[in-house]
Amino acid sequence: MTFERIAVIVLDSVGIGELPDASQYGDAGAHTLGHIAQAVPGVSLPHMRKLGLANIAPIADWKADPAPTGHYGKMAEVSAGKDTMTGHWELMGLRIETPFRTFPDGFPPALIEAFEQETGRRVIGNKAASGTEILDELGEEQMKTGAWIVYTSADSVFQLAAHEEIIPLEELYDACRIARRLTMKEEFSVGRVIARPYVGQPGAFKRTANRHDYAVKPPKPTVLNALKEAGRDVIAVGKINDIFDGEGITRAIPTKSNAHGIETTLQELKRPFHGLLFTNLVDFDSLYGHRRDPEGYARALEEFDRAVPELLAALSERDLLVITADHGNDPTHAGTDHTREYVPLLACSPAFSRPGDLGTLATYADLAATIADNFGLRSFATHGRSFLERLV
Repeated sequence: MTFERIAVIVLDSVGIGELPDASQYGDAGAHTLGHIAQAVPGVSLPHMRKLGLANIAPIADWKADPAPTGHYGKMAEVSAGKDTMTGHWELMGLRIETPFRTFPDGFPPALIEAFEQETGRRVIGNKAASGTEILDELGEEQMKTGAWIVYTSADSVFQLAAHEEIIPLEELYDACRIARRLTMKEEFSVGRVIARPYVGQPGAFKRTANRHDYAVKPPKPTVLNALKEAGRDVIAVGKINDIFDGEGITRAIPTKSNAHGIETTLQELKRPFHGLLFTNLVDFDSLYGHRRDPEGYARALEEFDRAVPELLAALSERDLLVITADHGNDPTHAGTDHTREYVPLLACSPAFSRPGDLGTLATYADLAATIADNFGLRSFATHGRSFLERLV
């Protein structure tokens, strides 16, 4: 069975249990979905459970559906790392052997000095911190001095925060472009530079939806490049375009929230296209996983689950919907970092006659292989294996 359109929705950070090597990353015992279900009794995801979510792995006291309507399974990450770019790049066919550099003690003085000189503003912060806590600590000083707040996390990120009423957005974005160029040097190699504008007053600062990511390009072509070269549509919703630095994208639609991402995805499914619709819903990770908020995470999952019937109703028999994730971010785990986990795989189509268990897939790149197989992209090479013939 082949499809004219494939829609992939990445529930950012919705992992489904520790990988065999999780202890090497400090993530033994992590289980994003399982621990949310335990921490928030009564969390209900009936529509995803009907597709087979509870059949994939043990999740609290949830019972497996005896007759799921989707194909279900889980995928292992084989790339080195557990960050956003590594996960998405593997989903689209790459295997990353060398993880991006992280700076848990802040960035080297040489980088900060070069950045200050080129931007004409001094830097405050320069440490690993939560995005909300750093604003509580330094937001007022930033407003008074006009300095940049620079911070990082357990990910390979150079984050630059500035109050929108103190430093105009375009100046913030220009500074991020400078940081992106500087951090391309091998000794400063960073996966993403992120603009983190905020508004408000001391004690009530709030990050705005004007975030912008500046990523490095994938080291090799992904299945997105192969689709574009073959004349197919590749529609990127949310931060997908940033993650791939525009590589292989034919149209990009930024979003401001999970709700906006879901709405945009539905709109695109109701329009004609031939190829791939690729959506990232980031709130699970940025608002709830990193902030260790299982209650908020549970409510966000329920919000998405309520949208599943409408997403399914937008599909024809020539459409395939895939729901998955890019890594874990267990909100009950220590620290604020991502967690090294399997990710769920739910595949849905009105054309299915015998949905069932896809089992444990060896790599996220099996998804890329399946997309390539479906669209006849025989020149695209990946370490993944297609599961297209099992979708019946």
